[in-house]
Amino acid sequence: MRVERDGPAVTERAAAVPRRGRPRSEQSRLAILDATTELLLEHGLAGASMDAVAERAGVSKATIYRWWPSKEALALEAVYRAWKGEEPSQIDTGSLRGDLRAMLVPWVRRVRERPYGRVIAALVTEAQTDPTFEEQYRTRFVEPRREQGRAAFARAAARGEIPTGVDVDVALDMLYGPLYHRLLHRHAPLNDRFVADVIDAVLRSLAR
Repeated sequence: MRVERDGPAVTERAAAVPRRGRPRSEQSRLAILDATTELLLEHGLAGASMDAVAERAGVSKATIYRWWPSKEALALEAVYRAWKGEEPSQIDTGSLRGDLRAMLVPWVRRVRERPYGRVIAALVTEAQTDPTFEEQYRTRFVEPRREQGRAAFARAAARGEIPTGVDVDVALDMLYGPLYHRLLHRHAPLNDRFVADVIDAVLRSLAR
């Protein structure tokens, strides 16, 4: 009888003690993203299979599929998470040239200094064949940077640096197009000097 009487009391006391740390599901999710990032940098998208991620993260494939329908979707979120913490939420240097450099130079350095370049190239390729992933890639990876660029051009127009009728989306394509061209084709260096040359060329075009 004493055991039966003490049992509920022990259960109630245990329930009253708050759990410490992240919930187990959140721990698993972060472990999966960390493992995915490591595998992407080590072996590229081809080496970041669901089996490999599950083994490294110490979870089942069913756990991974609970959150991500494909390895491409998982890779996209892993890269998004890895890069998000390193990027300023708002860039305002006081000049359009400064804003564009602050926006583009860190991006170029990241794809050059670590093997993110081949990961991005693989994601771009996947986006050409999978409409669902294309939407995810554009929403999570492309549009946030373009919105940052649009804000920089809006500030420049308000300061009188550029005409108010500039087609900002075309200007952004003129900036990012050469960077992606060198990233994908690797025919010439993708470095800070090239970023500066591209920015200068675009600003000269806008001035005309």
